[in-house]
Amino acid sequence: MRIVFMGTPDFALKSLEALYNTKNEIVGVVTNPDKPKGRGMKNVASPVKEFALEKNLKLFQPIKVRNNEEFINEIKSLNPDLLCVVAYGKILPKEVLDIPMYGAINVHGSLLPKYRGAAPIQWAVLNGDKETGITTMFMDEGMDTGDMILKEKVQIGDDETTGELWSRLSDIGGELLTQTVNKIEEISKSIESKSKEEIKQELKIKIGAEKQGNDFTLAPMLDKEMALIDWNKSAIEIKNLVRGLNPIMGAYTFLDGKKIKIWKVQTVENMPVEESLQNGKIIVADNKKGLLVKTGDGIIEVLEIQGENSKKMDSKSFLNGNKITEGAIFEN
Repeated sequence: MRIVFMGTPDFALKSLEALYNTKNEIVGVVTNPDKPKGRGMKNVASPVKEFALEKNLKLFQPIKVRNNEEFINEIKSLNPDLLCVVAYGKILPKEVLDIPMYGAINVHGSLLPKYRGAAPIQWAVLNGDKETGITTMFMDEGMDTGDMILKEKVQIGDDETTGELWSRLSDIGGELLTQTVNKIEEISKSIESKSKEEIKQELKIKIGAEKQGNDFTLAPMLDKEMALIDWNKSAIEIKNLVRGLNPIMGAYTFLDGKKIKIWKVQTVENMPVEESLQNGKIIVADNKKGLLVKTGDGIIEVLEIQGENSKKMDSKSFLNGNKITEGAIFEN
């Protein structure tokens, strides 16, 4: 099949690689424009762009898609059978979705209809979910509202971070995308409809696409304000925040006016603690015993920490070079 692929981050790269290694023809790759990154704020290409350049695939980087007649005409000229979209980063207008003969399909990082939106993987971890997965679907004009094609469930580990889950799901996404494309190609051989719209409708019926219900959860973009740890919350809520923001931005707190990022924690079971102690109080700060902090309903141990203008390290190494007094308070 003639495929135009649209995607940007490493999550999308896994799907592009999987498609590239099939017999399908990738006639175009669309990704976001290069963005400034790092201390020097140099423009950096997306992982999808780097792969496209390496494989000499036709590349597009439109600043906008909507009302971009030149770009839309270029995609039309490629005469694609299918549009495959994975974490592209822009909502596509109907005039783009209507271009391919068999429609546009998307790889989404949740078990739809749960977690529609930009950050489904992150929110699954932040909310302490026990399972999530990948869904492939036909795209429509809504945000992740299209008819579902294939799903694969995965269990989320109790200590798994967003970064670790992201990596696992990106591999599964690539596999599920190729399975979906193969099913579409096989079914297309038996389609008898004539018009493009009728072809798409017949394809949906024959592939067994399932409509989504209204019982959905939104997964909006994360913001920096949510990263501040509220020590009045439960130990498990704080743990979920820490692993949910790892490695995106890191949860943080303040000690003596200095910003401290916390990258990994574990809950401490069966350790008595005075209820009257202030939440955020450091109960133990020892390079052998570790760094233990009072929360709203118990204790957590900080395992990985990063001081202001410093590198990430395990807490025992941190305590070797940084004096933290037992009884000090991590501020909300």
